[in-house]
Formats: sequence, C-alpha cells, structure tokens
Amino acid sequence: MDVFDGLPDPIIVDILNKVGDVRTILRCSSLSKRFNSLAPQSESLILRLDHSESDSPNIFRSLFNSFHGLLSLFSKPTKPIPTPALSPSLPSKILSHFDKIRSLDVELPRGDVKLEKGAAVKWKAEFGKTLKSCVVVTFRSAATVSPPVAVDGESDAEFVNGLKTRVVCTINSLMAASTRHYLMSEVVKEHEEMESLVIRDVEGEGMVVMDAEGLREFRSTRGEDEEERVVRNRRSVVPSVKMSMRHAPSLKLKSSGVCLESATLVIVRPSGVEYDVGDDAELATEAFAGNCMYGEAVVALLKCKKTALEMNSF
Repeated sequence: MDVFDGLPDPIIVDILNKVGDVRTILRCSSLSKRFNSLAPQSESLILRLDHSESDSPNIFRSLFNSFHGLLSLFSKPTKPIPTPALSPSLPSKILSHFDKIRSLDVELPRGDVKLEKGAAVKWKAEFGKTLKSCVVVTFRSAATVSPPVAVDGESDAEFVNGLKTRVVCTINSLMAASTRHYLMSEVVKEHEEMESLVIRDVEGEGMVVMDAEGLREFRSTRGEDEEERVVRNRRSVVPSVKMSMRHAPSLKLKSSGVCLESATLVIVRPSGVEYDVGDDAELATEAFAGNCMYGEAVVALLKCKKTALEMNSF
C-alpha cells in the first residue's frame, strides 16, 4: 500500500487541481484504475499547446518517433504552429477526457501580432458571444536615453503615417484576440460547467478572458448564424467598434527611467455600448495591473489627449 492509497478521493482530486497541467494529469491517469477514474474530475486545468500539437493523425509520429528524436539533435528547433493554423477540434479532443472543468488556462506557444524590430505590443481582450472590450498598449522602441524631440512636434505627414501604423497594430491585435476566441469555441460549448477561461501566449503578447457571464452568453446565443459569425476566416467576427486612442511621441517612465518611443494606448469597445468617461481609466489600469512597466505607461498615457475613432465590423 502506497501513500496515495490512504488518501480519500477528494484529496487526490485537489492534488490534481494543484498540478493543473493537462499533459501531466493525463499521464497520471495511466498509473492505476483509481487515477484513471479521478483524473477526469480535475476542475482547474492548464492546457499548453506547443509546436508538437497537431490536429492530424499521429500514427506516423508514433512509427518514427525514435527517428525524429534523433534527427532533432541535428536540426533547427521546430517553429511553433501559428494560432490561426490550429483547429478548435484540437483543444476539444485533448480536453474530452475531462468532464468537470471549471477553470481553464490555455497557453499558446507564440504571439500573433507582427511588429518591426524593437517594437512591442501587449493587449487584453474580454469576450462573451463576441468582443466586449480590448485594451492595447504598444510602443516603437524602448531605451534608457530619451530620443531628441522636435521643437514643433510631429509634422502632419508624420502624424498621419503614425496614426495608420497605430490603427493597423490595433486591428492586428483584435484579429489575434478573435482567433483565440474562435479556437476555444468548441471547448466552451462542450464544458458547460466552466466558469473561467484565459487564453494567453508564452511571449506575453496578449490575453483573452471569458468570465462566467461571458461563457454563459456565448453558449446561449449560438444559433443558425454560427458558421457565418464565428467560423469566417477561422476567427470570430469583430463587431463594429469605437476606439479611444492616446499617443505620446516620447514617454519617459519615472520608476525605471525607460523612455518609450511612440507609445500608444487604445481602448476598444463595441459600438452602441454606453459607458462613462472614467471607465476608460478603470478598464485600462485593471488590464495591466501588476505589470510595472506597462501599468506605469497606461497611467501616463491616460493623461494624453484622446482621439476617438470608429471602425466597421470585420
């Protein structure tokens, strides 16, 4: 008799919840009949989708596993599969072994927004049946020395070109968020007890969140237009939105001394949704709470002049 034999089932399930990692729990399920019956009861899971995951049959991978392992020693590491190339059926199949999921944290191997060298973007989007809000922070470069600032500020041409770049980055962030939302659509429908879903990437680029209300809304509003609304271009459709954009050609962070060039904060909400002016600050600061550099940048950018923009559904 080992130590685990003396533990009651609820304690074993609680231990599995602390482990969280789906791959590890599935391996534990093969240890014994008892573990095999308890593993599906795990309620809090972490699903890591890396470059080795595939939605195609793995018979060839099984046959030539040893050969591939040897070959990998002499070849470049396999590049992670882009999120748009992943099918919603993949996470659905992996999680089909579990029937009591309440909290799910999905980790993707990479971000999806393409940027020029030195630039950075971070975003957080909340979804229900569709986009509820998205906060995007981006900058062109970061340095400890402030770049020279033109006395007359930005020229009209520089402002227009910069505005185009900022809008494109925001669109790319929204597309990345809607792709992740679509990726987990089958999982959300199949696991009706789920109360929290977070989809992030290893690089820390962006995060999609769905709370209990958003998950219920998603399940209850699926209808005949599902294929057109959700599956179009392998991502959810972004509704018509209003954007509050704040920009600083140069932004120096007092706590770290880092200077961000062309720093931008964009707050996106669906058109037709009423909100108070003060809601921008609350939504933006909450999105990056606990992240020192981005949190400080958000507070500083909220003091900048706001530009209001609107964009049609896409």
